[in-house]
Amino acid sequence: MNTSVMGLIRQEVKILFELKKTERLWHIPLLVCLGSGIPLLVGWYLGNMAYGALSSLGGLVILHMPPSSLANRMITLLACSFGFMISFAIGVCFSFNPYVSAFVFGVFSFCVHWVVTSIRLKPPRSFFFIMIASMASCMPFHLETIPERIGLLGIGTMIACFLAFVYSLLLTYKKTAQTQLSLGPISTKIQHTDLIESGIVGIFLLLSLLIGHWLELKNPYWIPVSCAAVMQGVSLRHVWQRSFHRILGTLIGLGLCWGLLLVSLTPLILCISIIVLQFVIEMLVLRHYTLAVIFITPMTILLTEAGSVLSYTPSELIFARFIDITLGSLLGSLGGWFIYHEQLRAKADRQLRKARVLLKRW
Repeated sequence: MNTSVMGLIRQEVKILFELKKTERLWHIPLLVCLGSGIPLLVGWYLGNMAYGALSSLGGLVILHMPPSSLANRMITLLACSFGFMISFAIGVCFSFNPYVSAFVFGVFSFCVHWVVTSIRLKPPRSFFFIMIASMASCMPFHLETIPERIGLLGIGTMIACFLAFVYSLLLTYKKTAQTQLSLGPISTKIQHTDLIESGIVGIFLLLSLLIGHWLELKNPYWIPVSCAAVMQGVSLRHVWQRSFHRILGTLIGLGLCWGLLLVSLTPLILCISIIVLQFVIEMLVLRHYTLAVIFITPMTILLTEAGSVLSYTPSELIFARFIDITLGSLLGSLGGWFIYHEQLRAKADRQLRKARVLLKRW
């Protein structure tokens, strides 16, 4: 028993320090930086960092660009862009009440996860749709500004789609991509496992946002974002690994962020810092998740707090983010346990099949 435990520990330590190989080309991270960096720099130039940061979120849609034909790339990106705007609209339209917002967010998370799973959209799958809806649901509710904010996000997606189009035209393939289409038709057959997994995701994301509101956290969306990131794991062990690596990477990353916040960052330096961090993240995320999280933490803090981060006390901001991300990671680990618990899944599957039979009889 002791030998097996020590072997497992050694294996986990090895994984923690292992740098994986990847076939991802270096110009993909550069393209991502341009997609999110151009709106941010435009916002800086126009003197409105908050608008630039919101448009920059839309630029992240370029991460859904599949390695396939030009037509399929643009169809996928345009569909995901529309999904980004729908996610933001649903979140911000129900932000007038924290509990109504949390309930709608949970239902939306269930629906978007099920749809994305059904069409077999490749990573990052439903994560950014959930992240945008979560952030929007915690924004102050001002009915008259909703169209404007949706439009700003849409501008970011348009810039990203244009960059992807130009990139695809300039890129010459040596051989035809033999990959499955990233956006395919929805299967007419109901997949019970997909429904069960989506239901668990929706419930835990609803609970995570409710906990954030109950604790009266300033930015409660950090909890469901971390929870969703951890539940992206492909197995129970992978989920727990991501949870541990995310907490460890966050702790180190918060130290880096604290150092950046101690420096008097001008708006231009802030933009450049976000762009550089984004490039480093995209270079590392497929190679080493923990190293990537170290840079994800300061990048997301600087980006989401771009309009007000300089007015906060760095120590208070760092402590609040650590609590948020740790809670979210632990909830994600628990959610992953439910997702990959074979007995619970089998029992839920039987109940769904019985319900389906009863509905057919009626």
